[in-house]
Amino acid sequence: MAGLIDRGAGIVAIKGAGEMATGVAVRLRRSGFSRIFMMEIESPLAVRRMVSFCEAIHDGEVVVEGVTAVFAEGVDGMHRAWDNDQIPVLVDPGWDLVKMVQPQVIVDAIIAKKNLGTACTDAPLVIGLGPGFTAGEDVHRVVETMRGHDLGRVISEGPAAANTGIPGSIGGHTSQRVVRAPCRGIFRAERRITDTVRQHDTVGTVSGQEAVALIDGTLRGLIRDGTMVSAGMKIGDIDPRGQAHYCSSVSEKSRAIGGSVLEAILGTFDFPGEKRRR
Repeated sequence: MAGLIDRGAGIVAIKGAGEMATGVAVRLRRSGFSRIFMMEIESPLAVRRMVSFCEAIHDGEVVVEGVTAVFAEGVDGMHRAWDNDQIPVLVDPGWDLVKMVQPQVIVDAIIAKKNLGTACTDAPLVIGLGPGFTAGEDVHRVVETMRGHDLGRVISEGPAAANTGIPGSIGGHTSQRVVRAPCRGIFRAERRITDTVRQHDTVGTVSGQEAVALIDGTLRGLIRDGTMVSAGMKIGDIDPRGQAHYCSSVSEKSRAIGGSVLEAILGTFDFPGEKRRR
């Protein structure tokens, strides 16, 4: 056990504020953890923008399933957000706030497919999401992020499954779900998230070249208009299930991963006034 943690006073730091990180933050916030903060780069890039708290850096505030995240600056801004029952998202690519605030839990949810500098010594409990981490070496726990039988498994020793480079299957589609940039240049959107698209429809253009849908479905995610992209970069996500409301709610994958992070925390700490079930 890593000692005691109070749901209302214990601090959870999340590296990244994209889709998966947001799913984790929503799950923890709904489970009573009120002192969560998220660290991002200065200009974060998200495809599933309607369910990514990193958009608060661009827009100031984002609400996902009733949980509000706001752009904050420094420790004072972090505390103001907590006082207002919000999750602060801060520009802190070097994770300097970790040393200043000393959280009890760190979740590396950058999903970089490699470890960018997270270590077991950073906090009493350090959790890494997906490939690139080894439980017992650079983090205390790893959460499996690959769709399939082991999705959400909490690993206490060893690594997650290796990255295949192939998106998980939804509705029988894998790589075809992804819209990619045809070349390098500025992306100009011609569709919006929640739009219904058909195979071969133009989603947007890059330097005059069309970025097209490869399957029928709902445009579940799309990067910001005016973003500089590289050839082959993921710029959109199509959900073949055709449910527009999925665009603004946490996905089953993110929800499962968030639950696994909660499991790792509950299995590591004791909580004041709460009897541990064995």
